[in-house]
Amino acid sequence: MKQILLPFVFLIILLGSCKTPKDISYFQGIENVTEEQRAAMNQKYVPRICIDDYLIINVTSPDRESVAPFSPPPYGIYLPGEAEIGISATTQNLFTYLVDEEGSINFPVLGRVNVAGKTINETIRMMEGLIWEMAPQAVVNVQVANFRVGIVGEVRTPNVYSVKSARISIIDLIAMAGDLTIMADRTNVWLHRDNNGEKVQVRLDLTDPAIFASPYYYLQQNDMVYVNPNDAQKRNSRYSNQDGFKLSVFSIIISTVSLISGSIITVIGQNK
Repeated sequence: MKQILLPFVFLIILLGSCKTPKDISYFQGIENVTEEQRAAMNQKYVPRICIDDYLIINVTSPDRESVAPFSPPPYGIYLPGEAEIGISATTQNLFTYLVDEEGSINFPVLGRVNVAGKTINETIRMMEGLIWEMAPQAVVNVQVANFRVGIVGEVRTPNVYSVKSARISIIDLIAMAGDLTIMADRTNVWLHRDNNGEKVQVRLDLTDPAIFASPYYYLQQNDMVYVNPNDAQKRNSRYSNQDGFKLSVFSIIISTVSLISGSIITVIGQNK
């Protein structure tokens, strides 16, 4: 009797192991969050300038001659009555300034200006305050030219992505990467960040709706996200393709022997 039941027990165990893990879904229990928790999720994100950022900075004014010293060519060589040339892909690099290891840029006339750790608006107000002493109608525009974030591990398309906007969340990045694979551990996602030389590693749980209130929900320039494999994937990685083939053959042999043994016992029982 035990030999007859063995294949059925094996089948039940196999089916049981195929059930959907509870850690596959994102933001579990989000429908039950309190108003206080929901308020904490409505955080505002303000990106800050980092070391190694490339900033596109241009200074304009109705009085173009007054701001010409603050603009490299072609803006710096206008003659009265000439049409102003806009920033294009070929001229954009003329207005790009590297934030060096000390957190400063080297800007025309102003010299070295410290910008690391400041927001875009803070940088604009600071530079306008300096420039207005010489050009009262000047308008400063600042953009980050090289905002990039990366994601590797158990995602469909691991890559480093360039982002036009400086406001991107970890969910946005996962969507850009084609979502996590079914073998990803959504409770164990690591964010690696460089805060102007200070290395930070943070573990994030994408199954917990509290992720929306995390200060690391929005990504920073040069952030790298690593998605760990789940336990099933780790177990699978221990076996080579040949080991897997041997295991499959062995399972088939065991099942076949068990079925044959059960049939023989049934026949013997009927002949008694």
